[in-house]
Amino acid sequence: MSAYFYKKIDAFTSGKSFGNPAVCLFLDEDQKLTESQMQSIALQHKGFVSEVIFCSRSEESGYNLTYYSSECEVEFCGHGTVACMYSLIKNTHSLMKETEIPIHTHLMGSLTVYNMIREQDAVFVSAPEPVFIGTSLTADEIAKHLGVDTDGISSLYPIDLVNAGLATLIVPFYTLEQAINVFPDEANLKEFCRKNGMDIILIFTLDVKDPENIAHTRVFAPKYGYLEDPATGSGNSAFGNYLLKNHLWHGEPVSIEQGGANIPFNVVQLATQNGRVLFGGSATDRIVGEYYL
Repeated sequence: MSAYFYKKIDAFTSGKSFGNPAVCLFLDEDQKLTESQMQSIALQHKGFVSEVIFCSRSEESGYNLTYYSSECEVEFCGHGTVACMYSLIKNTHSLMKETEIPIHTHLMGSLTVYNMIREQDAVFVSAPEPVFIGTSLTADEIAKHLGVDTDGISSLYPIDLVNAGLATLIVPFYTLEQAINVFPDEANLKEFCRKNGMDIILIFTLDVKDPENIAHTRVFAPKYGYLEDPATGSGNSAFGNYLLKNHLWHGEPVSIEQGGANIPFNVVQLATQNGRVLFGGSATDRIVGEYYL
């Protein structure tokens, strides 16, 4: 039986928010896991966290990250990256001295983590280069599968499909009240995503609870074995690129509030560097121990 260093970490924690939980397994150089072992570990965590992140030192520089949900390997997990790297940097004296740490994701290639813990109590991650896929889906079709009236979907901004790590359908709503009271059927929405080549669905409104935030979002991810993601790096990265494309944001540091009704909203920070969207936030270690396999 082998023991692996294990943490349950909540990403995007701020104020009274609960953040978004991830489990991180930190592997030593001589510890290797097969795809089936990683999938099995993630399945064991179904209902506890949305994704499990497997982190190891890279032979080149920086760290290798692989992401699994209970259903499958995930192309990119933004909140898991923030959770893993914030905790790793903050608890490693040598890394706290570094301003940039390269990461190598299994499916999305190499990205950069920016250490802003001393200045902002946050790490920022360079989002994958965006791909603007576009969509012919109508508001009527989307409303049907979200279980809402079509007139709640705003005609002021376009519906779009953007991939900045995950293929994200972006749907505008008029009001905060409408956006936070969307309660879709998970099985129905999962089939809708599967048929239309979507990984996640992000709904948004520019009507916010806290005026310090520029938008409110919610993210639905039934493809990965759960209905809603409470705080999302990849989805809000796609949304950041959508905002830039539609001249709703100009790249300055901003924050996005995320969540449904009756919970403290989580906050995801966005910024840009050299025209590329960065997402970031803090994280909180909740459980530290060993996982035995």
